[in-house]
Amino acid sequence: MTQVKRYNPTINPGGSKAKKGFLLYFFLTPLFLSVVLALVARDIPAFGLNLTAFILFYGVVKLNTWGLANEFKYHQEKLTKAPTKPYKTMSAILLGIATLFAASFAGDESIFMGIFLASIAVIGYVLYYGLDPRTDKLENIGDVSAELVLKTLKDAKSKLSGIESHINSDLKDLVLKDKLSLATKKAEHIIQTIQEDPKDIRVARKFLLVYLDGLEKVTNSYTSMDEADIKGETKEKLHQLLNDVEIRFDKELRRLKKNNEFDLDVNIDVLQQQIKN
Repeated sequence: MTQVKRYNPTINPGGSKAKKGFLLYFFLTPLFLSVVLALVARDIPAFGLNLTAFILFYGVVKLNTWGLANEFKYHQEKLTKAPTKPYKTMSAILLGIATLFAASFAGDESIFMGIFLASIAVIGYVLYYGLDPRTDKLENIGDVSAELVLKTLKDAKSKLSGIESHINSDLKDLVLKDKLSLATKKAEHIIQTIQEDPKDIRVARKFLLVYLDGLEKVTNSYTSMDEADIKGETKEKLHQLLNDVEIRFDKELRRLKKNNEFDLDVNIDVLQQQIKN
């Protein structure tokens, strides 16, 4: 037991995917065998009890998987609200119920031993996996509405996701593909800059939604057509448009960084004045 390390959602060797909670699958293996053996022996009551226990533990695994996914996403974001659905808490409670049922109803243990084992299972789950995050990550929000910031970022990421899905699956024009990829990377950089300083959302909101919305519409229109039917003149026009978009994205990014530098200068001046006084 001393070799077991507590699950830490902020440490992930893969870096891009949430943990699946495979440890809980060990509960399912003996239960599955019990269901099969009861079925082979044609012991209907035992089959029903073991199957119920298996379903309960399977529910624990699924809830835990969803909870870990939400927690991973929460820790990946710099600015977000805590998960609204407490999947890990529900998983811990269901684990207690499933353990009690398996031990005292499907098994031969007394009800007191079943409660004891259920308590140990819940405590072990909480110690290893923890419970759901409860604190909103909305620091450095200033006087800007948190709902406005989160909605703007969510809409912007949704539009980016739609564009990127076309880039990865529908585009055959390599030049267009490269230009769109570069534009989306710059847009992601802008979103990251806003996440680090949400106060900039006032000046960047219109830019993000208008430009990304237009870029998404152009991409959707292009991919909805047969590429052989698109004239070379139209393609050239689109390439030039994306060059202009790239320039505009760079300009917006420089403006955001300059705004942050201005805020830093103001804070330095204020602190210097306070020190003098």
